[in-house]
Amino acid sequence: MSISPGPVNLTILSSAMNYGVRQTFAFISGATIGFTALLICICFGLYQIIVLNPLLLDVITVLGTILLVWIGWNILKAQPQTITIEHQSTHQIPTFMQGALMQWLNPKAWIAAVSGTALFSASKNSVYLALFILIYFMVCYISLWIWGYAGEKLAHFLNEGHRARVLNIVMGLVLIFISLHMCWVHFNP
Repeated sequence: MSISPGPVNLTILSSAMNYGVRQTFAFISGATIGFTALLICICFGLYQIIVLNPLLLDVITVLGTILLVWIGWNILKAQPQTITIEHQSTHQIPTFMQGALMQWLNPKAWIAAVSGTALFSASKNSVYLALFILIYFMVCYISLWIWGYAGEKLAHFLNEGHRARVLNIVMGLVLIFISLHMCWVHFNP
């Protein structure tokens, strides 16, 4: 789930395309640490609330799916622009704090954290949960960094012909499909 298209990954892609991966590193770090903090909270407390109120996860799933489909639709219909990497301008670069907070508002992050916690909390062993959190931290960091690296490399490639438009269509469709699929799987296990 960390590497699949989502709001945070697309923000990283866009930022790296405009400012480079080095300038986007603070946002990547914030998003990774923000998700890890969310995962820790769910693993060691919030999950119990969701277990007692399973309708809460259903609501998060539906609202998250609606948000992600809306984002996917906007990406799909977005018109391409000329992309230039600006290493000097830093006032619009997403920050560490924005990355951390965005994960707490990201329905995909909540679904991933709750799903993973459900798998690893069945044993009631905190060591497995801690190991799961550590592995997820590393996987998240690597996945988000890959999006940043891809964004920087794509900046030059996308400026030719209709490549940016094709990428918008593909990314939008993929995000819509993944969102609808996650919702379908949630309600039809």
